Amino acid sequence: MAKGFGDMGQMMKQAQQLQSRIFKIQEEMGGKTTEGSAGGGMVTITANGKQEIVSVKIDPEVVTPDDVEMLEDLVTAATNDALKKAQQMVSDEIAKITGGMNIPGLT
Repeated sequence: MAKGFGDMGQMMKQAQQLQSRIFKIQEEMGGKTTEGSAGGGMVTITANGKQEIVSVKIDPEVVTPDDVEMLEDLVTAATNDALKKAQQMVSDEIAKITGGMNIPGLT
């Protein structure tokens, strides 16, 4: 029975190491970026791995007072695209160390 506790201790140690590695990856992801775009590149949003928007680029051609709604739609679509790609980037990095296991709350 004592062996069972030793195995449990080893499993806890491995879980702590995995948690530490995941935390490190999440911190590193703050320095990595991905871009999302809409309107054929008329609006480009850059997001980092912490799900933060770091820049917005809008082609002057789409800035018209007569069609603000279209610009709003393009910004929304590009933002959603950038955030989706950032989330996938983080998921891919975490999957490398978890062996593809789906661990709730990590991504």
